This record gives sequence, structure tokens and C-alpha cells, in this order.
Amino acid sequence: MKEVMAIIRMNRINRTKESLAEAGISSMHARECLGRGKGLVNRELLMGAEEGYEEAISLLGNSQRLIPKRMISIIVPDKLVPKTVAAIIAVNRTGKSGDGKIFVMPVSDALRVRTGETGDEVLDDA
Repeated sequence: MKEVMAIIRMNRINRTKESLAEAGISSMHARECLGRGKGLVNRELLMGAEEGYEEAISLLGNSQRLIPKRMISIIVPDKLVPKTVAAIIAVNRTGKSGDGKIFVMPVSDALRVRTGETGDEVLDDA
């Protein structure tokens, strides 16, 4: 089983949930987060701002600010990873900077507290 973690735009969360539901993936967690991608970072300017130089801070302006995003986490059986990733990409790809990132990580086990079931039995099986 794998964890599919995606960082997406705040305004895309509802469409993402709908896309995942249509793909048969109903279980997920979401939380608000702040972040930014690579962008056009001037490392010297950023270091100056971190050291408190007002000139560097003013030159950075809003370009290096952290942007509100939504982080979703979905645990799925290995066979559903491509379907899950495709559902996320389908509604989040605009072709512009800031579309987000998707990470796929291994999960060693899962346990349903109520019944004691373990493994893939506790996951969506679309």
C-alpha cells in the first residue's frame, strides 16, 4: 500500500474530492498548509532577508511569501496508485506555476481500530 500526498491550490480541493470520488477513492485527509515552490529565488537576496537586512526584505516583496495551499493524504492499495494520481492531476493541472506536487510513499501497514482488520482490507478497493 502507498500514501499519495498532494499539495494543491486551495480553490481546487472540492473538484479534487469529486474527481477522487468518481474514481472510487472516497477516503482521504486534508489540511491547510503554507508553502511555495522553487519559483525564481535569488539566494543572496533571501539570505539577506533572513539576516534581517531591510533592503533585502523590501526587494523580496511578496514573491517569497508562503502561499496558502491544501495538503491531501490518501492511503491506497498499490494497484490504485495510478488511478489516484490521475484523478488528482485531472483537476489540478493548469499548466501554470503553482499547480502543486504529488508524492507517493510506501506504507508498511494499516489497522482499522473498530474491527481490528489490517492491511489492504481497511482501504478503498475501487
